[in-house]
Amino acid sequence: MIRVPIPGPKAQRIIQADEASMATTTKTSPIVAESALGVWVTDVDGNRLLDFAAGISVLNVGHSHPAVVQAVREQAGRLSHFAGTDFYYENQTRLAERLAAIAPGSHAKKVFYTNSGTESAEAALKLARWNRQRPLTVGLLGAFHGRTLGALTMTTSKPVQRSRFNAYTGGGQHIPAPYCYRCPYKLEYPSCDLHCAKILKELYFETSIPPDDVAAFIAEPVMGEGGYIVPPKGWHAAIKSILDEHGILFIDDEVQSGIGRTGYWFAIEHHGIVPDIVTTAKALGSGLPIGAIIFRADLDYTKSGAHSNTFGGNLVAVAGALATLDVIEREHVLQNTRTQGAYLQTRLRELQVKYEEIGDVRGLGLMVATEFVTSRTTQEPAVRLRDRILQESYRRGLILLPCGRSSIRYIPPLIIQREEIDEGVEILDAAIQAARAR
Repeated sequence: MIRVPIPGPKAQRIIQADEASMATTTKTSPIVAESALGVWVTDVDGNRLLDFAAGISVLNVGHSHPAVVQAVREQAGRLSHFAGTDFYYENQTRLAERLAAIAPGSHAKKVFYTNSGTESAEAALKLARWNRQRPLTVGLLGAFHGRTLGALTMTTSKPVQRSRFNAYTGGGQHIPAPYCYRCPYKLEYPSCDLHCAKILKELYFETSIPPDDVAAFIAEPVMGEGGYIVPPKGWHAAIKSILDEHGILFIDDEVQSGIGRTGYWFAIEHHGIVPDIVTTAKALGSGLPIGAIIFRADLDYTKSGAHSNTFGGNLVAVAGALATLDVIEREHVLQNTRTQGAYLQTRLRELQVKYEEIGDVRGLGLMVATEFVTSRTTQEPAVRLRDRILQESYRRGLILLPCGRSSIRYIPPLIIQREEIDEGVEILDAAIQAARAR
């Protein structure tokens, strides 16, 4: 329910103060939240909005889930921090055992805790270099793995993220992403015979990337910031086969796609391969800053001090993470994600039939996107239209986020129900109509 136009008077004052005192980052919409519960957010002016952003895929069990809130309160009142990299906590071990159990593969695993997705990427890249003692990492054009300098070596989703930051750690190599809607090779699946995977061996390893210099290949199982691109069936298996030939580690970046977002604990499970290292963060702590890498136990550091941190596995965040995993299991959230994700795609495809500007609908579970184009024939990205739709949506009470050049991502909390999806799609429909008329 929208009481006053967004941003309202209270929100405007806070936005002005933010602009005066805080660094420029990636603000998307002038929404100033005051409270939230489940899939609903209330702003400082009393507007109530349906959340299809979930704090950038963080609040998978919804805002302020009672079980998570209780666990956090109890832990904060008992012990919040004592440096788990130097001392010992039982809850850190419990969470590590849980993560090892749900991560793909039956092999022995270990866990290193981080504070964010970017730090998880950094930790994974360091672990790979430590083990292979090779200088290169290969990734995908369009990928996002974080903004600190090590992770930024592998991030290529937008030029602005790399511009003027020349001091990379180095060693980053990239190949085109398996983007079927905009195939860089102008081929069609499946007649392409997975050319976008085989080219790693047949071209790059024969020319510009010596395979014996490659420590790891890093990829998101569903590309996030780069456009919610789902690789075609068989791509991951083909890539993994090539990597295994050369002893190259596969890093599965699940920061945005993990902890149930696609209907499985980790999105790589859709693709049927077992990674060597898994990165996670975002939804793991239901809003508390915690991440982790889950890796083959035989890859563990053999020297104390080779890698560490101070706040990784903070006990309040660990309590939130344990409660989050409990909620997902107890409330059958993975099944709901698969069911509601399929329904959301059905509703979005109905809009695709209605609007020529929706060129593609894609995703897994509740990690879904629509790509907007000026023409389905030319597939020219309709960036301005996409941005107007985002604006018209929040004005009507729907929170959305962009991704890629001209796509909108739909990532509501995984507890969402059909009637809430219907309400969101109805708002989106009205927003598209209004944006087209501007």
